[in-house]
Amino acid sequence: MNRQAPTLEDVAREAGVSRATVSRVINGVRNVDPGIQDTVRQAIDRTGYAPNRAARSLVTRRAETIALVVSGAGDEADSEQNAFAARVFADPFFGRIVSGVVGFLRPRSMHPVLMFAESDTARKQVTAYLRQGSADGALVVSTHAEDPLPALLAAERLPAVFFARPALTVPVSYVDLAHRDGGRLAAEHLLSRGRRRVATVSGPLDVPAGQERLAGFRDGMERGGVPYVPIAEGGFTLDSGAAAMERLLGEHPDVDGVFAANDLMAQGVCQILREQGRRVPEDVAVVGFDDSSVAVTCKPQLTTVRQPVEEMAGAMARLLQEHIEGTRAEPTSLIFEPELVLRQSA
Repeated sequence: MNRQAPTLEDVAREAGVSRATVSRVINGVRNVDPGIQDTVRQAIDRTGYAPNRAARSLVTRRAETIALVVSGAGDEADSEQNAFAARVFADPFFGRIVSGVVGFLRPRSMHPVLMFAESDTARKQVTAYLRQGSADGALVVSTHAEDPLPALLAAERLPAVFFARPALTVPVSYVDLAHRDGGRLAAEHLLSRGRRRVATVSGPLDVPAGQERLAGFRDGMERGGVPYVPIAEGGFTLDSGAAAMERLLGEHPDVDGVFAANDLMAQGVCQILREQGRRVPEDVAVVGFDDSSVAVTCKPQLTTVRQPVEEMAGAMARLLQEHIEGTRAEPTSLIFEPELVLRQSA
């Protein structure tokens, strides 16, 4: 015999509130006490109640879906589009963003839809999807300095929040890190370890995060009495970090410290140092950036500047919800603070 599906009345009885209160919580009405909202959501979980999403959407005029957009630049061929997606899924940074976004959306019965916007055609699809109301807004992770999507979404006045400040100045909301302060933390730590012949593997210098981390590191070294730091530009990938370290060792074989602008590149740095018979940290101290899963799987484990990606992604989703609900109208920025995490590499 089939068990009858749980009803609003079942949830109300379980939570010890009225049916109307349960309905207000499910429909996102804002004048419900947060404690009561939590009680009702717990009762929903216990009873297994599943709201009629179609009916609810008619009431709220919302899709209850958020587009999680990974954006690039250019007009790529199909094979290159597949390569773009493969690079995204291979990057531990993106997984941390997804974790933070889902952690915020899931308890609120909101659901992300993953979309790629690495070509003109894909960008048109994303803007059309949002314009038609198929999603209530977009959370955007942009991977290229020349990405036109921020300007497109701003011009369309579509609800969107970006992870990291767009390279081009446009009126959009974003969350970001105080990257320059993070670069200074790396410099101060290497100096405190007595390292004076220090080099750096920067991120892409057409990306704000790459520029800011480098500027902060240079500033920290200059304040410590080291006016010149050799630089090799990388691309935030393991291979680019390895290639940059090979160049640096060829030109500066006496280097005793390296700051790599993300953990993947730092892993590549450690790999080359190991291959060339340099001990980390005894001969060359290495500091990374991000505190990703790579930092603990790298040998040795990386001392790194932590970027609280999961918290930043959750804040990005909360900010988007405020824009969707109309409680925040103007573009805004939320800037998080970095911190140094000490491990074995420096």
